[in-house]
Amino acid sequence: MTATSPRTLADELRSRSDAELAGLLRARADLLSPLPGDLSQLATRAGTRASVLRALERLDTFTLQTAEALAAAPQPCQYPVLAALLPGGEEQLPGALATLRARALLWGRPEGLRLVRTAQELLAPSAARPSGTGLGPTLAETASGISPSRMQDLLARTGLPPTHDPVSALTALAALFTDPARLGDLLAGAPEQSLSVLDRLAWGPPYGEITARPGPHLRWLLDRALLMPTSPGTVVLPREVALHLRGGRAHRELHPMPPEPTARAAYEPAAVDIAAAGAAGAALAVVEELLGAWERETPAVLRSGGLGVRDLKRLAVTLDVSEPDAAFWLELAYSAGLVAADGEADERFAPTPDYDVWREQPPERRWVRLATAWLAATRVPGLVGSRDAKGRLLAALGPGLDRGPAAELRLATLRLLAGTEPGHAPDPEAVARRIRWELPRRLPEEPRARMCAATLAEAELLGFTGRGALASFVRPLLDGGAQDRDTDRDRDRDRDGEAAEAAEAAARLAPLLPRPVDHVLVQADLTAVAPGPLLPELRQAMALAAEVESKGAATVYRFTPASVRRALDAGWTAAELHAFLAARSRTPVPQPLTYLVDDVARRYGRLRVGAAGSYLRCEDEALLDEVLADRRTDGLRLRRIAPTIVVSASPPDTLLARLREFGLAPAAESTEGAVLTLHAEPHRTPPRTAPEPAPDAPPGADETLLSAAVRAIRAGDHAALDTPRAPGGRTPGGRVPDAAGPPPRTPAATTLRTLQAAARSGALVRIGYVGADGLAAHRVVSPVRVEGGFVTAFDHTADEVRTYPLHRITGSADAGQ
Repeated sequence: MTATSPRTLADELRSRSDAELAGLLRARADLLSPLPGDLSQLATRAGTRASVLRALERLDTFTLQTAEALAAAPQPCQYPVLAALLPGGEEQLPGALATLRARALLWGRPEGLRLVRTAQELLAPSAARPSGTGLGPTLAETASGISPSRMQDLLARTGLPPTHDPVSALTALAALFTDPARLGDLLAGAPEQSLSVLDRLAWGPPYGEITARPGPHLRWLLDRALLMPTSPGTVVLPREVALHLRGGRAHRELHPMPPEPTARAAYEPAAVDIAAAGAAGAALAVVEELLGAWERETPAVLRSGGLGVRDLKRLAVTLDVSEPDAAFWLELAYSAGLVAADGEADERFAPTPDYDVWREQPPERRWVRLATAWLAATRVPGLVGSRDAKGRLLAALGPGLDRGPAAELRLATLRLLAGTEPGHAPDPEAVARRIRWELPRRLPEEPRARMCAATLAEAELLGFTGRGALASFVRPLLDGGAQDRDTDRDRDRDRDGEAAEAAEAAARLAPLLPRPVDHVLVQADLTAVAPGPLLPELRQAMALAAEVESKGAATVYRFTPASVRRALDAGWTAAELHAFLAARSRTPVPQPLTYLVDDVARRYGRLRVGAAGSYLRCEDEALLDEVLADRRTDGLRLRRIAPTIVVSASPPDTLLARLREFGLAPAAESTEGAVLTLHAEPHRTPPRTAPEPAPDAPPGADETLLSAAVRAIRAGDHAALDTPRAPGGRTPGGRVPDAAGPPPRTPAATTLRTLQAAARSGALVRIGYVGADGLAAHRVVSPVRVEGGFVTAFDHTADEVRTYPLHRITGSADAGQ
């Protein structure tokens, strides 16, 4: 701060250091786009309604209460007056004011603190809207429409001498109401019922309704301006009276300190990590099962987008989870880019080619990909099944599920868990209270509470937490979860940082995950136990040849005639199935399983189904006699046309399915009579990218961009005020070199490297630029941002910030050359 009080916010911004301006742009990233030309433009943009609302949404409860108290106080407000409005928060008040000042919501010296005008309008009580303090408008605001005679009557009723005009009368009443002793004397003579009315309105809402003929206790208050009419039948308690009744407090309950998240339970950190790692392994198994099911049977995409309700129910049964959990796993796979719509005429959902790459990675790397996708996602699975504002049903994988604050609230919740003692599981209600304190305006109360609860539940499902406590292998992901990307160089650097954080998280998780095993334990009761997660190829083979009977740390498979027939349908022979079981079982293959395989293989293919409508062919005439005599086959409309051939009007797949329901083992055959393999090729979509999150705020900037932006704004401000420029790539006298001589001409790659280096270092460069008239002009610029085929720079030739397409720049050179 300067020795003299600034006259405007722009004046105060000029007195701030570069680090303070960078902090402002970091906290309010929306001020960066487009880049302000000078500090006056920055101050103007910082006072726009949309930007101020966004800044207020990110204030904690006490800082917001401080801003509300400032809005209710006289402007400008002295520090002692503000402190009196916030008793109990004296120690935290300097920090709250520093936050408001750092975010350009407050300016002025302590003896004259001012909120920016837009924040004042949004937070101050008015005749139309009470504020968060529960206070109403001031006496002056409520008395604007009162007649002069009525004003004199109010003076007489309160014992004040008459005046000659309404302005002096209002001044006299305001002086009475701001004098605690005199106002106390006036209230001491109030009837008991009148005081009861004032007590009900004191903490808000300050409005009440009265009849056309108010009672004596109300008339007493109206005649002394202790209640003021705002509209027919409505009265309001003036702010000065409410503050007196409150003892000078702006808020009934002040919350200067955040509520501590009390621990529900405490566990050994190692036990938490083991539990979380178990959940992480289970999450991988569920996602693989989901995508494995959809590569064989692809569900259709609704015309409105998304997955149908029946398909979601069917998937929940397949995964043996509830429908909300099924929606969560679906949305997680979608956010990770593992599933998408195939874009065909008959559009269907299917795994993407990335699924094959993901499936071959080590389990810890696969989990990290799911975890990072969940952290950044703005889609909210909990909304599936609800309706939007237009009454349309929201479907899984469909539009309308994005919520801008989702990722921010999720990260805030997890970082709160990271701030607790290792192994401590905080109480969910305490977590919700803390998030409410940190972000009271970010979302309405109910959606915020639901989102916080959903984050804790999803974190437990995914393996971020174990028994409610945060796992140690998750912490690296939270340390880098809020990195923002702007320039190409920034993105590359952030990708490197994120890769390092992901690698560290994977390295911590790897020892906790059980290693995939390459064998099963086949038992005499036709079951096989997998003593851990199976290798991908073994898991696929077991899913084909046996049914999953139970899941968990040890998966139990059961061999049945239907599962063996499914393996034969996929092209296996009985000999290959015997060899597979012998090679993969650590226990001897029991005789009942050998008999089962041989029995199904012996009966398999005796009946042959082909295409006519369809037909049955069998060398065993007695078996065909048995099929024709069975009453259950009446609906198939079978007709014998030869001793070993029966035809049907049903399609081949229907005929196959129905005969198998009767306990038979038919096989499909080609027109040449060869047995057909019914195992279809796994379905894949064309290459797809993961959906981009849709936050409701622009991304932040890194230090390089912030420094360059501050330099450009400073340069623009110097130009606007015609003040000497600070040295930095300039001539010895501090003057920017003139754009003299022919425009530079350099190869495109050299031009790009020079501009990127100048943006990082803040150096001046000379460029040649071809304008719309086709003529090349010579300019001296300070590059700020180089991305997307454009360079944003402060043009010292024109004294303003401009954006130039790179393809129009003929070349670049250092300004000193």
